Amino acid sequence: MQVEAISQASLRPALDYLARSPYLNVFISHVLLHDSASSVRKNVVVVAGERGIAGVAYHGRQIVIAAEPIAIPPLAAYLLRHSGNRMIVGARETVREFWNIAGRAMGRPRLVRDRQLVMAVDPSRLRSCGPLVTVRHAEMDEWRAVAESSATMIRQELEYDPRRNSVNFNMAIREMIDRRLWWVGVAGSRLCFFCNVGPWSEQTAQLQGIWTPPELRGQGLAAASLAAICDRLFEITPTLSLYVNDFNDAAIALYRRVGFEHIGDFQTILF
Repeated sequence: MQVEAISQASLRPALDYLARSPYLNVFISHVLLHDSASSVRKNVVVVAGERGIAGVAYHGRQIVIAAEPIAIPPLAAYLLRHSGNRMIVGARETVREFWNIAGRAMGRPRLVRDRQLVMAVDPSRLRSCGPLVTVRHAEMDEWRAVAESSATMIRQELEYDPRRNSVNFNMAIREMIDRRLWWVGVAGSRLCFFCNVGPWSEQTAQLQGIWTPPELRGQGLAAASLAAICDRLFEITPTLSLYVNDFNDAAIALYRRVGFEHIGDFQTILF
């Protein structure tokens, strides 16, 4: 098996390989489809053999892996030559196999999310949850509230505060609002729900940053907001997906209430 940088010749085969599991592979698909003019795309590699592509991976501040078992050893050998990775994420069994090979050389992780449920919904499964809220794109003068919700969610999920580099974090939030990627639910005059559109491909868009202020939970506002936002987003994407830690029972119940179904598992290792 040979590991090589993505090229024009391998681009379409790589996208076809990733499309076999579109919900698990949406991040790398997004990089190949939408970051073609940036330096990010140069960090994608493919693992090729006699029968074609057996794996695709992205390496930068994070390692994202989509690979058959036969492709993992050469991929691990290649990726260990690159440093500065803060995270490894991919299908649970793939990350486990990669870690069995590369873990000793990479050092002790700061945090392991052993199982994260990948969930998806399409228009036929979406359930309306009542007219309790209105939903819309976040507005620029709301960026502080959006940033606060996003930082709180990240701190609880990943156990670090992204505002340690507040200038870059706030700039990223403002840029996403400007690109109309952040959505909010509004009850009365109060923001009651937040989420953003993360990576997307031809098959799906991944929702991220899902957050309801604790004092507004238990009133049906999150389910109503999420269902309404999904309904709006189905105008531009055939399906929606997300992933959630397996111990977050309340979030999993919310997603099931809206119509999301469990279709796979991630594992994330953080340094």
